[in-house]
Amino acid sequence: MPLKKKSQNECILSIDAGTQSIRAALIDTEGNIIKIVKTETEPYYSVNPGWAEQDPEYYWKNLKTTCKKMMSSLPVRKEAVKGVTITTQRNTMINLDREGKPLRPSIMWLDRRKAQKEKWPPLLIKGALKGLNLYDAAIYAVMECEANWIRQNQSEIWDKTYKYLFLSGYFTYKLTGEFTDSTGNQVGYVPFDFKKHSWCRKNDLKWGMFNIEKEKLSDLVKPAQVLGYITSEASKGTGIPAGLPLIAAAADKACEVLGSGCTTPDIACLSFGTTATIETTGPDYIEIIPFMPPYPSAIPGFYNTEVMIYRGYWMVSWFKNEFAHNEILLAKKRKIAPEIILDEMAGTIPPGSMGLMLQPFWSPGVKIPGPEAKGSIIGFGDVHTRAHVYRAILEGLSYALREGAERTEKRNKVKIKKLRVSGGGSQSRTAMQLTADIFNKAAEKPHTYETSALGAAIDAAVGLKLYSDFDSAVKGMTRVGEIFEPSKENSRIYNDLYQNVYMKMYNKLKPLYENIRKTTKYPPFLS
Repeated sequence: MPLKKKSQNECILSIDAGTQSIRAALIDTEGNIIKIVKTETEPYYSVNPGWAEQDPEYYWKNLKTTCKKMMSSLPVRKEAVKGVTITTQRNTMINLDREGKPLRPSIMWLDRRKAQKEKWPPLLIKGALKGLNLYDAAIYAVMECEANWIRQNQSEIWDKTYKYLFLSGYFTYKLTGEFTDSTGNQVGYVPFDFKKHSWCRKNDLKWGMFNIEKEKLSDLVKPAQVLGYITSEASKGTGIPAGLPLIAAAADKACEVLGSGCTTPDIACLSFGTTATIETTGPDYIEIIPFMPPYPSAIPGFYNTEVMIYRGYWMVSWFKNEFAHNEILLAKKRKIAPEIILDEMAGTIPPGSMGLMLQPFWSPGVKIPGPEAKGSIIGFGDVHTRAHVYRAILEGLSYALREGAERTEKRNKVKIKKLRVSGGGSQSRTAMQLTADIFNKAAEKPHTYETSALGAAIDAAVGLKLYSDFDSAVKGMTRVGEIFEPSKENSRIYNDLYQNVYMKMYNKLKPLYENIRKTTKYPPFLS
């Protein structure tokens, strides 16, 4: 139960730093977005092919600008803002010197550079990993680790690094002066214990894999705990009153799950974002894919199971940029987003895209699918147009998420009863309806699109004692908006295609993918 009667004059400033924008949302204790300010940002720049970097000061400058706009014209008294919270994109890393200044551009989660394997692991451990079929996954993590690449290629930078932080930790430092971060943000290639939600013990293999000195890492607190207090200097730059508490939340995906009201394993949160995911929340450590850990939830001590389609709704942007030039021009004339026209176009195509089937592995996986996997489209005929391809993308993503749901149900041993859909792709009515049809379940949209900011605000509401616990905060601050009911006939068509075509595609194409990999050396072999 709430500790006291809620007042709409009690608000939380929730900052959401995503890949393409920084938002500041003023959210009341009923989960209403009273005001939101959004600053579009350049996602990254590349000085080499496959690199994705951004200046940390650019992030901070845009955060200050966004918050200043919010605070300069508040629709409530400043005293009504009881606290601040922040959620950010995952696995974007920043090196700071002893004065707290960035030593190099941040390496973003989209970055594709690879470190060298070096001499890890020792021979005995290598044999054990190969015996468990974990060697490729372990070496993949070693090569993906940004710290390893910096240490190998910019040793002088690594030697000068006083703190090595996630973007969330960097913002916490800039706002409070504290080198503190939430356990809910530790999603990346660092020596983090995903079972205990703490830094690993001294003898853990991850210290050898990632080779990061512990003193370079931030102190950790749980979601809903205090990270620090807004400093006078930060107040001057942001307009946020000095002394307000900054409450720990979690990474954007975890906050999206919480903001969608998904707190139990029987409610799945589908995120139609740059990376498409299906997640559930629960108190038990469960690996949906063996040896791939669940991530920290925005609820302290809980876990988010996650099945990820890495490129996800990036594929919509890919299609738009490569094939939808006419739609882009038409959208400019109509002064609407191109995605609206694409959605209208896809809505005219019948379920199943007249036999066009897409496997959305535009980026290979580590275990499922394997590193040899590639994207594919089969079933072309002379009737097919760009509209069919676009709808096939949406259908392929939902097929992949349904497969993830079935894996999740099997490992959780809990039937998924409800679907909540968030992320940019949830604005597509065609995507929402075909998702309901493919899953043969109602697809529910949360009452607000800003679910990441709302999830962070729920953490803050509990931390500020505006609610006594997460159950009451979720009940008071989340609710379902529009619901898309499945069509019986469409679900029948999709189920046939899913069972008899989609679920057989990967195994039938895998030998061809392996031959392609042997010939082209892409993706490169790790052993």
